[in-house]
Amino acid sequence: MSAIIKLKTLEGHLGTLTGFPDPRVELEQYETPAHIAAVALYTIQTQFASLENKLVLDAGCGTGMLSLGAALLGAGSVVALDIDDSALAGLQENLEDTGVTNIDAVQCDFLSSNVCRWDNYFDTVLMNPPFGTKNNAGIDMKFLKMGLDLTADSVYSLHKSSTRSHIQKKIKEWGAKGNVIAELRYNLPATYKFHRQQTRDIAVDLWRIHHPDL
Repeated sequence: MSAIIKLKTLEGHLGTLTGFPDPRVELEQYETPAHIAAVALYTIQTQFASLENKLVLDAGCGTGMLSLGAALLGAGSVVALDIDDSALAGLQENLEDTGVTNIDAVQCDFLSSNVCRWDNYFDTVLMNPPFGTKNNAGIDMKFLKMGLDLTADSVYSLHKSSTRSHIQKKIKEWGAKGNVIAELRYNLPATYKFHRQQTRDIAVDLWRIHHPDL
């Protein structure tokens, strides 16, 4: 019972966070639903102990859903990266509202090796990367590979279930190991003008990908 209460409490906290004030379609900015974030983070901590007292990187953090959830689950320190200054302004607002103090926000392009080079530096890398639709084909795999380069342990990442076989192929190419640790349903609300449906239900996998010696 206590585990259920903790999960629901986490989801409740995440449900109060401020989202993107003006989402940018070219960055594929969609808010990670509080339920998805809570279940993913709770799974990461309870099954793999990858958050409590760990050095965590949230890549493409947006307004901080995963960063703040990790901090609430006991992360030692979190570095939250995003390319968009307005998203980081939302993160700052959420930090002030929650009183969380162990998250450092950094504005940079995560995929630029000239800006972000912390090879094998972080215990845990979290991400809900762009799905790679519209004009960003392949960006999800670029995020995943960069995350793998920067962790000393594991990357935990959300991807459409329809890309599962492609990710398995990429993991093998990289000489890494990985598997789906949770299957989730992502209820995506209409965010942009071109969206014709009020909501869209998408099957999403939570992946754990790690170096082969772990």
